[in-house]
Amino acid sequence: MAYTRENLKKDFFILQMLVSKDFKLKYRRSFLGVVWSILNPLLMMMVMAFVFSNIFRFEIADYPVYLIIGLTLFSLLTVSTNSGVLSIINAAPLIKKIRVNKLIFPVQTVMFELVNYALSLVAVVLVMLYYQIIPTANIFLLPLLLLYLLMFCIGLSLLLSALAVFFRDIIYLWGVVILAWTYATPIFYSLDGIEPGMLTKVMNFNPMFHYVTYMREILLWGITPSIETNLICLGSGLASLALGVFVFKKLERKFILHV
Repeated sequence: MAYTRENLKKDFFILQMLVSKDFKLKYRRSFLGVVWSILNPLLMMMVMAFVFSNIFRFEIADYPVYLIIGLTLFSLLTVSTNSGVLSIINAAPLIKKIRVNKLIFPVQTVMFELVNYALSLVAVVLVMLYYQIIPTANIFLLPLLLLYLLMFCIGLSLLLSALAVFFRDIIYLWGVVILAWTYATPIFYSLDGIEPGMLTKVMNFNPMFHYVTYMREILLWGITPSIETNLICLGSGLASLALGVFVFKKLERKFILHV
């Protein structure tokens, strides 16, 4: 059956309602509410900045700004995929009752975390202002970067959610993978102090290295990302999205038998 404009409108409405519902549930009965989306990255940045500046003594200019930019951006990947891997399993009661486009559920987890990320950018701005760092016109490239990362996260969430229906071990394995990925990405350290070798070569194949570097270039260093960097980020996003959609569509007819 062809996917019509009416189907698109219906799916968009359901997606909008699900994101709104999750947003209300997350901050229900919380005294500070959405303020936590700003406070959380600030508190994490303060703790990590103290540890890595005073204990491990990383000498990086404007380190708190450097840290919070990487921390918040990688957090978007971490939280969205951790929720995404469970999205189909958690939606089992709804999937069994009504006919709905199952692809909505992994996408919804990423869109919800994108809203939270937008709020956390307030914390990034506050830290930048404190250190008197004024972004250049390159800040207008931020939506483009988020589009790249959004495709990447949605693709991973589609892939993981589909596989988790049949192999529950994926849920636990992904937690280990994302932890290793965090340390393999220069969030709280810099590659400048590392001698060129296997690590720096491997880093070129780490999509999150390119996304985090892109973010720091436009916000912290006032550099316009190169065409090559844009192509790498776009290519990573499209490859992830294509793989996720392919695997998800291949397996979704069997979801009902396993959720």
